[in-house]
Amino acid sequence: MRTGRPLLAAAALAVAANGAAYAFGPDAPAAKPPALKRAADGGKATSRTGSETAGSSGAGGSTAACTPDPEHPKRELRGVWIATVDNLDWPSRAGLPVARQQAEYTRILDEAVKRRFNAVFVQIRPASDALYRSSLEPWSKYLTGKAGKDPGWDPLAFLTAEAHRRGLEFHAWLNPYRASFEGGANRLPANHPARLHPDWTIPYEGRLYYDPGLPQVRDHVTAVVKDVVSRYDVDGVHFDDYFYPYPGAGGRFGDQASHRKYGKGQNLAEWRRANVNKLIAQVDKTVHETKSYVKFGVSPFGIWRNKAQDRTGSATSGMSAYDSIYADARHWIRKGTVDYVIPQLYWPRGFQAADYNVLAPWWANEVKGTGVHLYIGMALYQVGTGGAWRSPGELASQLAVNRKYDQIRGEVYFSAKQLLSNPLGALNRISKSYYDRPALLPLMKDLGGRAPAQPTGLGIQGGSLSWNSSAGARTYAVYRIPSGKVGECATADARHLVAVVPAGGGPRQAFTAPGGGAYLVTAVDRLGHESDPARVTAP
Repeated sequence: MRTGRPLLAAAALAVAANGAAYAFGPDAPAAKPPALKRAADGGKATSRTGSETAGSSGAGGSTAACTPDPEHPKRELRGVWIATVDNLDWPSRAGLPVARQQAEYTRILDEAVKRRFNAVFVQIRPASDALYRSSLEPWSKYLTGKAGKDPGWDPLAFLTAEAHRRGLEFHAWLNPYRASFEGGANRLPANHPARLHPDWTIPYEGRLYYDPGLPQVRDHVTAVVKDVVSRYDVDGVHFDDYFYPYPGAGGRFGDQASHRKYGKGQNLAEWRRANVNKLIAQVDKTVHETKSYVKFGVSPFGIWRNKAQDRTGSATSGMSAYDSIYADARHWIRKGTVDYVIPQLYWPRGFQAADYNVLAPWWANEVKGTGVHLYIGMALYQVGTGGAWRSPGELASQLAVNRKYDQIRGEVYFSAKQLLSNPLGALNRISKSYYDRPALLPLMKDLGGRAPAQPTGLGIQGGSLSWNSSAGARTYAVYRIPSGKVGECATADARHLVAVVPAGGGPRQAFTAPGGGAYLVTAVDRLGHESDPARVTAP
């Protein structure tokens, strides 16, 4: 994740001119293990392009035998990252009045809805701080301008409620190891964990990090996650790409003491990767034990390993997350310790060091058969910056690549600032050609949930559809068939999907009908399970 001015440059790969920047570490095994914790798709998941293959009916029968239109996928995650570190996206600056902060946030959400997005990934813990009321870590300075100062309201309760009110899934984005984004512990509040436990921390490149090799650090990060999941109505927990710090000019990261104490004969690189793997597994277990329906995922750096260092890696020559920041996304996918991954493919098609056309299918192959969902991190922030990004159609062309692979179930865009500015009109092209219909969220069946009851009492009067509320519905999907001729495949894809309506309070729901024809309305739970449709024909 590019979440700060000094880090934005890293997205361009410092290796464009001279090939690989980092290349070390043993070859990874080529064969995939047969056993996975999470259920593999096995024909029971939902493809990006079409209907549910189990447990859903269309108008008049199951949609299992339908052939969906690949140009109108019914289920597709469409998200945007909202970065708070350094006031990158929100709030636009520290110290704004509460009403201004809230207005800025809801403006982002409204733009996301306008673009037919269905998820937001909001950074609530940039550096061992909190954009929510916490007994474990101090208030973030990005709210008030002073770390530890109470802003007088609880942003996270507002952030989740406003997202849900618009039908948007909310993922709470936390950075696991960064203790201070600027300077050392002396600049932190007295109750900051890095001040209370200086033995947990390691200074590096002008910042302060928690030592990933310490069990106490893993336990603290996990406790923070559990606290958030327990007390707030989040739909997901999300880690970005920052694990061990990105290599800089400051020499070696100073974890020699913890390696000596806990290394147990592993070399440094193996031990570091094992530390990250332990944290990922521990957080995954805690999230699902706390609330089984909450998703957990990571947005890793876009290159796992290069083929030159590992024959199973990608045909790229950039920095390797496996070797440089000790993040082994393949391990998490194979062990099922994440529900989704969002590799950050922040390079254009044809870029020699890291070609989008190479990396997208590589990641699609990595998740094949695992049940782990794959979404792609898209470089909206790069549009207009130079090279291939001078083309307003580059991002849309990358979506064309994504749609070729059933394993790629959607996109997340970095970041919200560019969502609002729409550089070169790039989002207009995407909205017109790829997001011209709404989309339901991809299903993760192993997280539980079930379709709510079919809506009852559906009627239309004066151009307004209305129906009785269904218990457990987060949203309602509205389909319109202008001809009035409803076949059994009417809900198999998004050709007829005209709206995903957020559930409102009260006994009745309503939607303004855009014209005549037959209407189908289904109830959808928070995980995307969809009921059979109710049907009415407009006069």
